[in-house]
Amino acid sequence: MSSIPVIAIDGPSASGKGTVAQLVAQRLGYHYLDSGALYRIVALAGKQASIAWNDEAALAAMAAGLKIRFENGEILLDGQIVSEAVRSEDMSRGASEVAVHPGVRRALLDLQHDFRQAPGLVADGRDMGSVVFPDAQAKVFLTASAAVRAERRYKQLIGKGNHANLAQILADIESRDARDMQRSAAPLRQCEDAILLDTSELTIDQAVETVLQHASKTIPA
Repeated sequence: MSSIPVIAIDGPSASGKGTVAQLVAQRLGYHYLDSGALYRIVALAGKQASIAWNDEAALAAMAAGLKIRFENGEILLDGQIVSEAVRSEDMSRGASEVAVHPGVRRALLDLQHDFRQAPGLVADGRDMGSVVFPDAQAKVFLTASAAVRAERRYKQLIGKGNHANLAQILADIESRDARDMQRSAAPLRQCEDAILLDTSELTIDQAVETVLQHASKTIPA
């Protein structure tokens, strides 16, 4: 299994790592894992089952039995499309809250490993390079300033016709950053063997090219 190449892209909320990771996967013909979606799904399923986001035991037990699929750009939970539901700001906060629980993270670990299939995998999240795929051949820590990330998220929401408050989005991002970096289980951090990619002043295409160039140096052709 370890012979199958993995490009691990970690970084904070709204850094653009998901978009970059998907485009890199498309360019290389690799599979793609959006690990953050898994925690959003747990948060959504917990809410639907009236399980509090601080109830680690109940969330972990539930997470272990979830039937999650990614098909044709859609996210399915127990056969139902939940793509839009898991992308809400409420589920973004919920994902950060359920992700602090070691039990939940353990419950989802095998599921994430299953995405490592030939010819390769691009995985984005917060602990892809440090915990889930520590042997990844290429590791990137992708970030941007909190102000830039808030502005991007604001424009994204407005563009979809949703109401959004820039100040509240910035506060949520800063709060999530603190929670993700300070949690005891797999805290958000840059691995020693990961390159730092700050996209504050970069276009998506420039970020994608940087990741591809790095991967070309560490993954045999």
